[in-house]
Amino acid sequence: MNRLGGRVIGFADPRGTSQKKGESLADTIRMADAYSDAIIIRHPQEGAARLAAEFANSPILNAGDGAGRHPTQCLLDLFTIKTEKKKIKNKKIVLLGDLKYGRTVHSLAYALSLYGAELTFVSPTSLKMPNEVTNECKDLGVEPAYTSSLEKAIKDADVLYVTRIQRERFPDAEEYNRVVGTYKINNELLKIGKKDLIIMHPLPRVTEIDPEVDSTPHAIYFKQAFNGVPVRMALLSLVLGGKI
Repeated sequence: MNRLGGRVIGFADPRGTSQKKGESLADTIRMADAYSDAIIIRHPQEGAARLAAEFANSPILNAGDGAGRHPTQCLLDLFTIKTEKKKIKNKKIVLLGDLKYGRTVHSLAYALSLYGAELTFVSPTSLKMPNEVTNECKDLGVEPAYTSSLEKAIKDADVLYVTRIQRERFPDAEEYNRVVGTYKINNELLKIGKKDLIIMHPLPRVTEIDPEVDSTPHAIYFKQAFNGVPVRMALLSLVLGGKI
């Protein structure tokens, strides 16, 4: 917003708002609506952005709702794949890691299905992609493949999209401890894949991608992160009435 010449008001800590006094999300949104031309909401509860849209006249942009969806990340991910691979249709794309709680892969799986990509889901059994998302893919004509073997999935992949195992999403610490560190991307593993395989990650990463990978041609996750700047600028400009 700053790069577009606008101004930003807001808060990152709900303790600085009247929600601390018991105000509902609906009323908080009504007040934010009175002071702004667009509202970007990031919220720990699924469906918060959809609820906010019911109470605001200004455009609502979902910047992530709990373990639900992350549509703006999805847009920059699509832009990155299209830029690096020239097309999305028929590309073999592997989504790896926490597919149960990872909101980025929920949005991305749906969007990639719209473009006719070939999807493979790789995760521990306890972190499989939710049936809701898988069914959306099938409804769009894409039948995702499932495996717990990264070595098998990576052999003919064009894109490897890695997610971290998210400690903060787990209701049970023991469940987290059982699966953390299941997958590790390093240079030895990448010998199995194509020379032009690209590796993406919504960041932050923890231990799932070894830093030695950063200097290889496969690593584009920092370029991917930067792509969020022009993509989100374009999105803000569009919802505020601008032209691209």
